[in-house]
Amino acid sequence: YIKQGKIVAIKGLGGFLLACDATSQQAVQLLRQRKRRRFKPFAIMLANIPDIRTYCDTSEEEERLLLSPQSPIVLMAWKNGTQICDAVAPNIHFLGVMLPYTPLHHLLIAETGLPLVMTSGNISEEPIAKDNDEAVRRLSGIADYFLVHNRDIYARYDDSVTMVERGEAQIIRRARGYAPFPVHLDFNSKQVLACGAEEKNTFCLTRDNYAFVSQHIGDMENLETLEHFETTVSLYKKLFRIEPEIIAYDLHPEYLPTKYALELIKKQSSLKSIGVQHHHAHIVSCMVDNHIAGPVIGVALDGTGYGADGHIWGAEFLVCDYQGFQRMGHLEYLPLPGGAVAIKRPYRIALAYLLKLLGEDALSKQLDFVAGINPAEIELIKHQLASGLNSPLASSMGRLFDAVSALLGIRNVIDYEGQAAIELETAAYGAIAEDKSYPFAIVEKEGMHLIQLKELLVHVVSEVAGNVTRDIIAARFHNTVAEMIVEMCKLMGDKTGISRVALSGGVFQNRLLLRKVVPLLEAARFEVATHIQVPCNDGGISLGQAVIANTVVN
Repeated sequence: YIKQGKIVAIKGLGGFLLACDATSQQAVQLLRQRKRRRFKPFAIMLANIPDIRTYCDTSEEEERLLLSPQSPIVLMAWKNGTQICDAVAPNIHFLGVMLPYTPLHHLLIAETGLPLVMTSGNISEEPIAKDNDEAVRRLSGIADYFLVHNRDIYARYDDSVTMVERGEAQIIRRARGYAPFPVHLDFNSKQVLACGAEEKNTFCLTRDNYAFVSQHIGDMENLETLEHFETTVSLYKKLFRIEPEIIAYDLHPEYLPTKYALELIKKQSSLKSIGVQHHHAHIVSCMVDNHIAGPVIGVALDGTGYGADGHIWGAEFLVCDYQGFQRMGHLEYLPLPGGAVAIKRPYRIALAYLLKLLGEDALSKQLDFVAGINPAEIELIKHQLASGLNSPLASSMGRLFDAVSALLGIRNVIDYEGQAAIELETAAYGAIAEDKSYPFAIVEKEGMHLIQLKELLVHVVSEVAGNVTRDIIAARFHNTVAEMIVEMCKLMGDKTGISRVALSGGVFQNRLLLRKVVPLLEAARFEVATHIQVPCNDGGISLGQAVIANTVVN
Protein backbone atom coordinates (compact mmCIF):
# COMPACT_ATOMS: atom_id res chain seq x y z
CA TYR A 1 0.00 0.00 0.00
CA ILE A 2 2.83 2.42 0.84
CA LYS A 3 4.49 1.65 -2.49
CA GLN A 4 1.16 2.48 -4.15
CA GLY A 5 1.21 5.98 -2.60
CA LYS A 6 -1.25 5.20 0.19
CA ILE A 7 -1.09 6.56 3.76
CA VAL A 8 -0.89 3.95 6.53
CA ALA A 9 -1.39 4.48 10.27
CA ILE A 10 1.07 2.29 12.17
CA LYS A 11 0.94 1.50 15.86
CA GLY A 12 4.27 2.30 17.49
CA LEU A 13 5.63 2.54 21.05
CA GLY A 14 3.99 5.73 22.27
CA GLY A 15 1.20 6.10 19.75
CA PHE A 16 0.28 5.79 16.10
CA LEU A 17 2.50 7.15 13.34
CA LEU A 18 1.33 8.08 9.85
CA ALA A 19 3.59 6.67 7.14
CA CYS A 20 3.92 7.27 3.41
CA ASP A 21 6.53 7.18 0.65
CA ALA A 22 8.90 10.13 1.24
CA THR A 23 9.98 10.09 -2.43
CA SER A 24 6.42 10.63 -3.72
CA GLN A 25 5.41 14.28 -4.00
CA GLN A 26 1.80 13.18 -4.50
CA ALA A 27 1.69 10.97 -1.38
CA VAL A 28 3.33 13.61 0.83
CA GLN A 29 1.04 16.39 -0.42
CA LEU A 30 -1.98 14.14 0.18
CA LEU A 31 -0.79 13.56 3.76
CA ARG A 32 -0.36 17.32 4.22
CA GLN A 33 -3.84 18.00 2.92
CA ARG A 34 -5.51 15.38 5.13
CA LYS A 35 -3.47 16.19 8.25
CA ARG A 36 -4.07 19.95 7.76
CA ARG A 37 -0.34 20.60 7.90
CA ARG A 38 0.56 22.64 4.84
CA PHE A 39 4.22 23.44 5.48
CA LYS A 40 5.43 22.17 8.87
CA PRO A 41 8.23 19.67 8.23
CA PHE A 42 7.78 15.91 8.48
CA ALA A 43 10.38 13.53 9.89
CA ILE A 44 11.52 10.56 7.86
CA MET A 45 12.70 7.06 8.78
CA LEU A 46 15.62 5.43 6.98
CA ALA A 47 16.97 1.90 7.26
CA ASN A 48 20.53 2.52 8.41
CA ILE A 49 23.42 4.98 8.66
CA PRO A 50 24.69 4.44 5.08
CA ASP A 51 21.23 5.33 3.78
CA ILE A 52 21.17 8.46 5.94
CA ARG A 53 24.56 9.52 4.53
CA THR A 54 22.97 9.37 1.07
CA TYR A 55 20.48 12.08 1.99
CA CYS A 56 22.23 14.15 4.70
CA ASP A 57 25.64 15.47 5.66
CA THR A 58 26.33 13.66 8.92
CA SER A 59 28.88 14.02 11.71
CA GLU A 60 30.18 11.33 14.07
CA GLU A 61 28.19 12.88 16.93
CA GLU A 62 24.97 12.85 14.90
CA GLU A 63 25.47 9.22 13.92
CA ARG A 64 26.12 8.26 17.55
CA LEU A 65 22.92 10.04 18.56
CA LEU A 66 20.90 8.25 15.87
CA LEU A 67 22.24 4.89 17.10
CA SER A 68 21.74 5.66 20.80
CA PRO A 69 19.14 3.72 22.84
CA GLN A 70 16.93 6.84 22.78
CA SER A 71 16.72 6.67 18.94
CA PRO A 72 15.54 10.29 18.52
CA ILE A 73 14.82 12.26 15.40
CA VAL A 74 18.05 14.14 14.57
CA LEU A 75 18.01 17.33 12.50
CA MET A 76 20.81 17.20 9.92
CA ALA A 77 21.87 19.25 6.91
CA TRP A 78 19.88 18.04 3.91
CA LYS A 79 21.82 17.27 0.71
CA ASN A 80 20.50 18.82 -2.50
CA GLY A 81 19.16 16.70 -5.33
CA THR A 82 18.17 13.57 -3.42
CA GLN A 83 15.14 11.35 -4.03
CA ILE A 84 13.30 12.70 -0.98
CA CYS A 85 10.74 15.18 -2.27
CA ASP A 86 10.84 18.86 -1.31
CA ALA A 87 7.35 18.63 0.21
CA VAL A 88 8.75 16.64 3.17
CA ALA A 89 10.38 19.79 4.64
CA PRO A 90 9.70 22.81 2.40
CA ASN A 91 12.16 25.73 2.53
CA ILE A 92 14.20 24.22 5.35
CA HIS A 93 17.95 23.59 5.54
CA PHE A 94 17.69 20.63 7.94
CA LEU A 95 15.93 17.28 7.57
CA GLY A 96 14.60 15.37 10.60
CA VAL A 97 15.74 11.74 10.35
CA MET A 98 15.40 8.69 12.59
CA LEU A 99 16.25 5.01 12.42
CA PRO A 100 13.75 2.16 13.01
CA TYR A 101 13.25 1.71 16.76
CA THR A 102 10.79 -1.21 16.87
CA PRO A 103 10.93 -4.61 15.13
CA LEU A 104 7.80 -3.62 13.20
CA HIS A 105 9.61 -0.59 11.77
CA HIS A 106 12.56 -2.76 10.69
CA LEU A 107 10.23 -5.15 8.86
CA LEU A 108 8.37 -2.29 7.17
CA ILE A 109 11.53 -0.49 6.03
CA ALA A 110 13.00 -3.77 4.71
CA GLU A 111 9.80 -4.62 2.79
CA THR A 112 9.33 -1.19 1.20
CA GLY A 113 12.97 -0.35 0.53
CA LEU A 114 11.90 3.32 0.70
CA PRO A 115 12.57 6.37 2.85
CA LEU A 116 9.32 6.76 4.78
CA VAL A 117 7.63 9.82 6.19
CA MET A 118 6.87 8.96 9.83
CA THR A 119 4.82 11.63 11.54
CA SER A 120 2.62 11.63 14.62
CA GLY A 121 -0.85 10.15 14.24
CA ASN A 122 -3.04 13.17 14.86
CA ILE A 123 -4.67 16.18 13.29
CA SER A 124 -2.33 19.15 13.83
CA GLU A 125 -2.16 20.32 17.48
CA GLU A 126 -4.11 17.32 18.88
CA PRO A 127 -2.44 14.63 21.05
CA ILE A 128 -1.07 11.54 19.31
CA ALA A 129 -3.61 8.65 19.02
CA LYS A 130 -2.65 5.61 21.12
CA ASP A 131 -5.53 3.07 21.20
CA ASN A 132 -6.72 1.00 18.23
CA ASP A 133 -10.36 2.14 18.36
CA GLU A 134 -9.33 5.73 19.03
CA ALA A 135 -6.91 5.68 16.08
CA VAL A 136 -9.56 4.38 13.67
CA ARG A 137 -12.01 7.01 14.92
CA ARG A 138 -9.62 9.96 14.83
CA LEU A 139 -7.41 9.06 11.86
CA SER A 140 -9.89 7.54 9.41
CA GLY A 141 -9.98 10.82 7.51
CA ILE A 142 -6.19 10.72 7.07
CA ALA A 143 -5.08 7.09 6.79
CA ASP A 144 -6.14 4.73 4.01
CA TYR A 145 -5.16 1.64 6.04
CA PHE A 146 -4.27 0.76 9.67
CA LEU A 147 -1.56 -1.57 10.97
CA VAL A 148 -2.58 -2.47 14.54
CA HIS A 149 -1.72 -5.08 17.17
CA ASN A 150 -2.88 -6.11 20.63
CA ARG A 151 -0.09 -4.55 22.71
CA ASP A 152 -1.75 -1.70 24.62
CA ILE A 153 -0.01 1.65 24.92
CA TYR A 154 -0.25 2.99 28.46
CA ALA A 155 1.09 6.54 27.94
CA ARG A 156 1.24 8.77 24.86
CA TYR A 157 4.76 9.66 23.73
CA ASP A 158 5.77 11.55 20.60
CA ASP A 159 9.18 11.00 19.03
CA SER A 160 11.96 13.09 20.56
CA VAL A 161 13.69 15.69 18.36
CA THR A 162 17.35 16.63 18.76
CA MET A 163 20.21 18.46 17.06
CA VAL A 164 23.98 18.47 17.48
CA GLU A 165 25.80 21.79 17.87
CA ARG A 166 29.46 22.28 18.82
CA GLY A 167 29.73 18.51 19.19
CA GLU A 168 26.96 18.25 21.80
CA ALA A 169 23.39 16.96 21.53
CA GLN A 170 20.65 19.43 22.32
CA ILE A 171 17.04 18.38 22.79
CA ILE A 172 14.33 20.28 20.91
CA ARG A 173 11.40 18.03 21.86
CA ARG A 174 11.87 15.78 24.89
CA ALA A 175 9.64 12.73 24.73
CA ARG A 176 10.18 9.04 23.79
CA GLY A 177 13.52 7.75 25.03
CA TYR A 178 14.25 10.71 27.34
CA ALA A 179 11.18 11.27 29.53
CA PRO A 180 10.58 10.52 32.35
CA PHE A 181 14.30 10.05 33.07
CA PRO A 182 14.99 12.62 35.82
CA VAL A 183 17.12 15.73 35.71
CA HIS A 184 19.43 15.48 38.73
CA LEU A 185 19.36 18.49 41.05
CA ASP A 186 22.31 19.67 43.16
CA PHE A 187 20.00 20.13 46.16
CA ASN A 188 17.06 18.43 47.85
CA SER A 189 13.79 19.83 46.54
CA LYS A 190 10.37 20.06 48.10
CA GLN A 191 7.55 18.29 46.27
CA VAL A 192 6.60 20.78 43.56
CA LEU A 193 4.32 20.66 40.52
CA ALA A 194 5.27 23.21 37.84
CA CYS A 195 2.64 23.46 35.13
CA GLY A 196 4.78 24.86 32.29
CA ALA A 197 3.79 27.13 29.41
CA GLU A 198 1.00 27.19 26.85
CA GLU A 199 3.03 26.12 23.80
CA LYS A 200 5.24 23.02 23.65
CA ASN A 201 3.95 22.27 27.13
CA THR A 202 5.67 20.02 29.61
CA PHE A 203 5.13 19.91 33.36
CA CYS A 204 7.69 19.12 36.04
CA LEU A 205 7.39 17.28 39.38
CA THR A 206 10.22 17.40 41.91
CA ARG A 207 11.19 15.48 45.03
CA ASP A 208 14.50 14.91 46.83
CA ASN A 209 17.21 15.69 44.27
CA TYR A 210 15.17 14.72 41.20
CA ALA A 211 13.18 16.76 38.71
CA PHE A 212 10.83 14.67 36.56
CA VAL A 213 10.11 16.70 33.43
CA SER A 214 7.21 15.19 31.49
CA GLN A 215 7.26 14.18 27.88
CA HIS A 216 6.19 16.80 25.33
CA ILE A 217 2.46 17.38 25.91
CA GLY A 218 1.97 19.86 23.06
CA ASP A 219 0.27 23.20 22.51
CA MET A 220 -2.49 23.66 25.08
CA GLU A 221 -5.09 24.88 22.61
CA ASN A 222 -7.88 22.34 23.01
CA LEU A 223 -9.71 20.10 25.46
CA GLU A 224 -7.99 16.91 24.21
CA THR A 225 -4.53 18.28 25.03
CA LEU A 226 -5.69 19.51 28.46
CA GLU A 227 -7.03 16.01 29.20
CA HIS A 228 -3.69 14.52 28.09
CA PHE A 229 -1.94 16.97 30.46
CA GLU A 230 -4.18 16.06 33.42
CA THR A 231 -3.90 12.29 32.80
CA THR A 232 -0.11 12.47 32.57
CA VAL A 233 0.18 14.58 35.75
CA SER A 234 -1.82 11.90 37.61
CA LEU A 235 0.38 9.15 36.14
CA TYR A 236 3.64 10.88 37.15
CA LYS A 237 2.37 11.59 40.67
CA LYS A 238 1.59 7.89 41.06
CA LEU A 239 4.79 6.62 39.42
CA PHE A 240 7.12 8.76 41.50
CA ARG A 241 5.03 8.92 44.69
CA ILE A 242 4.80 12.69 44.69
CA GLU A 243 2.02 14.69 46.32
CA PRO A 244 2.83 18.34 45.53
CA GLU A 245 2.96 20.85 48.37
CA ILE A 246 3.77 23.75 46.01
CA ILE A 247 2.38 24.57 42.58
CA ALA A 248 4.08 26.91 40.09
CA TYR A 249 2.62 28.45 36.97
CA ASP A 250 3.22 31.08 34.27
CA LEU A 251 2.06 34.65 34.93
CA HIS A 252 -0.08 34.75 31.75
CA PRO A 253 -3.68 34.62 33.04
CA GLU A 254 -5.08 33.07 29.83
CA TYR A 255 -2.71 30.09 29.60
CA LEU A 256 -4.58 26.81 30.12
CA PRO A 257 -1.85 25.39 32.42
CA THR A 258 -2.14 28.55 34.54
CA LYS A 259 -5.93 28.15 34.74
CA TYR A 260 -5.42 24.48 35.69
CA ALA A 261 -3.06 25.53 38.50
CA LEU A 262 -5.41 28.21 39.82
CA GLU A 263 -8.32 25.74 39.85
CA LEU A 264 -6.18 23.24 41.77
CA ILE A 265 -5.28 25.93 44.32
CA LYS A 266 -8.99 26.64 44.87
CA LYS A 267 -9.69 22.96 45.53
CA GLN A 268 -6.65 22.34 47.76
CA SER A 269 -6.29 25.18 50.24
CA SER A 270 -3.11 23.65 51.69
CA LEU A 271 -1.24 24.10 48.39
CA LYS A 272 1.32 26.89 48.33
CA SER A 273 1.58 28.63 44.98
CA ILE A 274 3.67 31.02 42.93
CA GLY A 275 3.41 32.64 39.52
CA VAL A 276 6.79 32.63 37.78
CA GLN A 277 7.85 35.11 35.10
CA HIS A 278 8.31 33.34 31.76
CA HIS A 279 11.86 34.45 30.94
CA HIS A 280 13.15 34.00 34.49
CA ALA A 281 11.96 30.38 34.18
CA HIS A 282 13.77 30.05 30.82
CA ILE A 283 17.11 31.16 32.28
CA VAL A 284 16.83 29.11 35.48
CA SER A 285 16.02 26.00 33.41
CA CYS A 286 19.32 26.55 31.54
CA MET A 287 21.16 27.09 34.83
CA VAL A 288 19.81 23.84 36.34
CA ASP A 289 20.55 22.03 33.06
CA ASN A 290 24.20 23.06 33.48
CA HIS A 291 24.44 22.70 37.29
CA ILE A 292 24.91 26.44 37.78
CA ALA A 293 23.63 27.96 41.02
CA GLY A 294 25.22 31.40 41.15
CA PRO A 295 24.09 34.52 39.32
CA VAL A 296 24.31 34.63 35.52
CA ILE A 297 23.67 37.07 32.73
CA GLY A 298 20.58 35.53 31.21
CA VAL A 299 19.76 36.10 27.54
CA ALA A 300 16.17 34.94 26.91
CA LEU A 301 15.08 35.31 23.29
CA ASP A 302 11.70 34.01 22.14
CA GLY A 303 8.40 34.99 20.57
CA THR A 304 6.17 35.94 23.47
CA GLY A 305 6.17 35.76 27.24
CA TYR A 306 4.03 37.68 29.71
CA GLY A 307 6.16 40.46 31.19
CA ALA A 308 6.18 41.71 34.76
CA ASP A 309 5.03 45.11 33.44
CA GLY A 310 2.05 43.65 31.54
CA HIS A 311 3.71 44.01 28.12
CA ILE A 312 4.88 41.13 25.91
CA TRP A 313 8.53 40.30 26.53
CA GLY A 314 10.76 38.31 24.18
CA ALA A 315 14.31 39.75 24.03
CA GLU A 316 15.34 39.97 27.66
CA PHE A 317 18.73 40.55 29.25
CA LEU A 318 18.48 39.57 32.90
CA VAL A 319 20.71 39.05 35.88
CA CYS A 320 19.32 35.84 37.36
CA ASP A 321 19.63 33.38 40.16
CA TYR A 322 17.11 30.86 41.50
CA GLN A 323 15.69 33.48 43.87
CA GLY A 324 14.87 36.25 41.43
CA PHE A 325 15.96 38.39 38.50
CA GLN A 326 16.76 41.95 37.53
CA ARG A 327 15.84 43.05 34.02
CA MET A 328 18.75 45.16 32.75
CA GLY A 329 17.93 45.45 29.06
CA HIS A 330 15.62 44.51 26.21
CA LEU A 331 14.64 45.28 22.63
CA GLU A 332 12.67 48.51 22.42
CA TYR A 333 8.91 48.04 22.66
CA LEU A 334 7.10 48.00 19.32
CA PRO A 335 3.41 47.35 18.59
CA LEU A 336 1.80 44.17 17.28
CA PRO A 337 -1.31 45.36 15.41
CA GLY A 338 -4.03 42.78 15.95
CA GLY A 339 -2.11 40.95 18.69
CA ALA A 340 -2.30 37.21 17.96
CA VAL A 341 -3.37 37.98 14.36
CA ALA A 342 -0.02 39.73 13.77
CA ILE A 343 1.87 36.63 14.90
CA LYS A 344 0.12 34.62 12.19
CA ARG A 345 0.69 37.40 9.63
CA PRO A 346 4.28 38.68 9.85
CA TYR A 347 3.60 41.31 7.17
CA ARG A 348 1.53 43.19 9.79
CA ILE A 349 4.55 43.25 12.13
CA ALA A 350 6.85 44.45 9.34
CA LEU A 351 4.40 47.19 8.40
CA ALA A 352 4.00 48.31 12.02
CA TYR A 353 7.77 48.45 12.59
CA LEU A 354 8.27 50.49 9.42
CA LEU A 355 5.48 52.94 10.26
CA LYS A 356 6.58 53.33 13.87
CA LEU A 357 10.32 53.72 13.26
CA LEU A 358 10.66 55.10 9.72
CA GLY A 359 7.31 56.76 9.06
CA GLU A 360 4.98 56.53 6.07
CA ASP A 361 7.75 57.45 3.61
CA ALA A 362 9.13 53.92 4.06
CA LEU A 363 6.04 52.52 2.34
CA SER A 364 6.95 54.34 -0.87
CA LYS A 365 10.16 52.29 -1.20
CA GLN A 366 10.19 49.35 -3.61
CA LEU A 367 9.08 46.75 -1.09
CA ASP A 368 7.22 43.85 -2.68
CA PHE A 369 5.53 42.78 0.55
CA VAL A 370 3.72 46.14 0.84
CA ALA A 371 2.30 45.79 -2.67
CA GLY A 372 0.65 42.53 -1.61
CA ILE A 373 -1.31 44.08 1.29
CA ASN A 374 -4.85 45.31 0.75
CA PRO A 375 -4.80 49.16 1.02
CA ALA A 376 -7.80 48.97 3.38
CA GLU A 377 -5.79 46.76 5.74
CA ILE A 378 -2.88 49.21 5.65
CA GLU A 379 -5.27 51.99 6.70
CA LEU A 380 -6.66 49.80 9.46
CA ILE A 381 -3.14 49.09 10.76
CA LYS A 382 -2.33 52.82 10.70
CA HIS A 383 -5.47 53.46 12.77
CA GLN A 384 -4.55 50.69 15.23
CA LEU A 385 -1.06 52.14 15.69
CA ALA A 386 -2.38 55.68 16.15
CA SER A 387 -5.04 54.67 18.66
CA GLY A 388 -3.26 51.75 20.32
CA LEU A 389 -6.36 49.65 19.66
CA ASN A 390 -5.55 45.93 20.01
CA SER A 391 -1.86 46.67 19.47
CA PRO A 392 0.03 45.29 22.47
CA LEU A 393 3.64 46.39 22.90
CA ALA A 394 6.31 43.71 22.53
CA SER A 395 10.07 43.53 23.07
CA SER A 396 10.24 40.29 21.11
CA MET A 397 13.21 38.92 19.17
CA GLY A 398 10.97 36.29 17.57
CA ARG A 399 8.75 39.05 16.19
CA LEU A 400 11.80 40.92 14.85
CA PHE A 401 12.81 37.80 12.91
CA ASP A 402 9.22 37.60 11.59
CA ALA A 403 9.30 41.25 10.51
CA VAL A 404 12.61 40.88 8.63
CA SER A 405 11.37 37.67 6.97
CA ALA A 406 8.34 39.58 5.65
CA LEU A 407 10.44 42.59 4.61
CA LEU A 408 12.58 40.28 2.49
CA GLY A 409 9.48 38.73 0.90
CA ILE A 410 10.33 35.32 2.40
CA ARG A 411 7.22 34.66 4.48
CA ASN A 412 4.21 36.97 4.84
CA VAL A 413 1.76 34.52 6.45
CA ILE A 414 2.78 31.55 8.58
CA ASP A 415 1.31 28.07 8.74
CA TYR A 416 3.17 26.94 11.88
CA GLU A 417 4.97 28.60 14.78
CA GLY A 418 8.41 29.93 13.86
CA GLN A 419 8.02 29.37 10.11
CA ALA A 420 9.03 32.90 9.08
CA ALA A 421 12.17 32.79 11.24
CA ILE A 422 13.10 29.25 10.11
CA GLU A 423 12.86 30.24 6.43
CA LEU A 424 14.89 33.39 7.13
CA GLU A 425 17.61 31.20 8.67
CA THR A 426 17.46 28.88 5.63
CA ALA A 427 18.00 31.88 3.33
CA ALA A 428 21.03 32.96 5.37
CA TYR A 429 22.78 29.63 4.73
CA GLY A 430 22.97 30.75 1.09
CA ALA A 431 25.50 33.41 2.13
CA ILE A 432 27.19 31.57 4.97
CA ALA A 433 30.53 33.38 4.50
CA GLU A 434 28.99 36.88 4.70
CA ASP A 435 30.65 38.83 7.52
CA LYS A 436 29.03 42.27 7.33
CA SER A 437 26.33 43.43 9.74
CA TYR A 438 23.97 46.37 10.21
CA PRO A 439 24.22 49.24 12.69
CA PHE A 440 21.98 49.45 15.75
CA ALA A 441 21.92 51.59 18.88
CA ILE A 442 21.90 50.74 22.57
CA VAL A 443 20.67 53.58 24.79
CA GLU A 444 20.21 53.75 28.54
CA LYS A 445 16.93 55.06 29.94
CA GLU A 446 16.24 55.06 33.66
CA GLY A 447 18.82 52.36 34.24
CA MET A 448 17.48 50.11 31.45
CA HIS A 449 19.49 49.37 28.29
CA LEU A 450 17.30 49.47 25.18
CA ILE A 451 18.29 48.10 21.78
CA GLN A 452 16.93 50.49 19.17
CA LEU A 453 16.18 49.16 15.69
CA LYS A 454 15.73 52.23 13.48
CA GLU A 455 19.22 52.10 11.91
CA LEU A 456 18.92 48.36 11.31
CA LEU A 457 15.58 48.79 9.51
CA VAL A 458 16.86 51.74 7.43
CA HIS A 459 19.67 49.57 6.08
CA VAL A 460 17.50 46.48 5.50
CA VAL A 461 14.89 48.56 3.61
CA SER A 462 17.61 50.22 1.55
CA GLU A 463 19.16 46.90 0.57
CA VAL A 464 15.80 45.29 -0.24
CA ALA A 465 14.94 48.28 -2.45
CA GLY A 466 18.45 48.11 -3.95
CA ASN A 467 17.98 44.45 -4.97
CA VAL A 468 20.63 43.03 -2.65
CA THR A 469 19.89 39.29 -2.54
CA ARG A 470 17.76 37.83 0.22
CA ASP A 471 20.46 35.42 1.38
CA ILE A 472 22.99 38.22 1.91
CA ILE A 473 20.52 40.41 3.84
CA ALA A 474 19.42 37.40 5.93
CA ALA A 475 23.05 36.55 6.75
CA ARG A 476 23.86 40.15 7.69
CA PHE A 477 20.78 40.25 9.91
CA HIS A 478 21.93 37.12 11.78
CA ASN A 479 25.38 38.70 12.23
CA THR A 480 23.69 41.81 13.65
CA VAL A 481 21.61 39.89 16.19
CA ALA A 482 24.73 38.06 17.37
CA GLU A 483 26.49 41.42 17.83
CA MET A 484 23.49 42.82 19.75
CA ILE A 485 23.69 39.93 22.21
CA VAL A 486 27.44 40.30 22.73
CA GLU A 487 27.31 44.09 23.18
CA MET A 488 24.51 43.81 25.73
CA CYS A 489 26.37 41.09 27.64
CA LYS A 490 29.51 43.23 27.71
CA LEU A 491 27.58 46.16 29.17
CA MET A 492 26.02 43.91 31.81
CA GLY A 493 29.31 42.20 32.56
CA ASP A 494 31.02 45.55 33.10
CA LYS A 495 28.25 46.65 35.48
CA THR A 496 27.93 43.44 37.48
CA GLY A 497 31.27 41.65 37.18
CA ILE A 498 29.41 38.50 36.10
CA SER A 499 31.24 36.52 33.40
CA ARG A 500 28.82 33.62 32.93
CA VAL A 501 26.06 33.82 30.29
CA ALA A 502 23.06 31.49 29.99
CA LEU A 503 21.23 31.37 26.63
CA SER A 504 17.61 30.24 26.54
CA GLY A 505 14.36 30.72 24.61
CA GLY A 506 13.10 29.31 21.33
CA VAL A 507 15.14 31.71 19.18
CA PHE A 508 18.23 29.71 20.16
CA GLN A 509 16.90 26.76 18.16
CA ASN A 510 18.30 28.87 15.30
CA ARG A 511 21.55 27.00 14.73
CA LEU A 512 23.14 29.70 12.60
CA LEU A 513 22.62 32.30 15.34
CA LEU A 514 23.98 29.90 17.95
CA ARG A 515 27.07 29.19 15.82
CA LYS A 516 27.74 32.90 15.50
CA VAL A 517 27.02 34.12 19.02
CA VAL A 518 28.73 31.49 21.20
CA PRO A 519 32.25 31.99 19.74
CA LEU A 520 31.82 35.78 19.94
CA LEU A 521 30.82 35.56 23.61
CA GLU A 522 33.72 33.21 24.35
CA ALA A 523 36.10 35.60 22.57
CA ALA A 524 34.79 38.31 24.91
CA ARG A 525 35.80 36.02 27.83
CA PHE A 526 32.36 34.88 28.84
CA GLU A 527 31.62 31.33 29.93
CA VAL A 528 28.55 30.29 27.91
CA ALA A 529 25.84 27.83 29.00
CA THR A 530 23.34 26.38 26.52
CA HIS A 531 20.69 23.70 27.03
CA ILE A 532 21.50 19.98 27.15
CA GLN A 533 18.81 17.86 28.86
CA VAL A 534 15.71 20.02 28.32
CA PRO A 535 14.73 22.20 25.36
CA CYS A 536 15.66 25.86 25.10
CA ASN A 537 12.09 26.48 23.90
CA ASP A 538 9.01 26.50 26.15
CA GLY A 539 9.37 22.74 26.65
CA GLY A 540 12.07 23.52 29.24
CA ILE A 541 10.21 26.19 31.19
CA SER A 542 8.56 23.84 33.70
CA LEU A 543 11.99 22.84 35.08
CA GLY A 544 12.84 26.49 35.75
CA GLN A 545 9.43 27.11 37.33
CA ALA A 546 9.85 24.17 39.70
CA VAL A 547 13.31 25.22 40.90
CA ILE A 548 12.26 28.85 41.40
CA ALA A 549 9.18 27.75 43.35
CA ASN A 550 11.27 25.43 45.53
CA THR A 551 13.67 28.29 46.28
CA VAL A 552 11.19 31.10 46.86
CA VAL A 553 8.20 29.46 48.57
CA ASN A 554 8.70 28.66 52.25
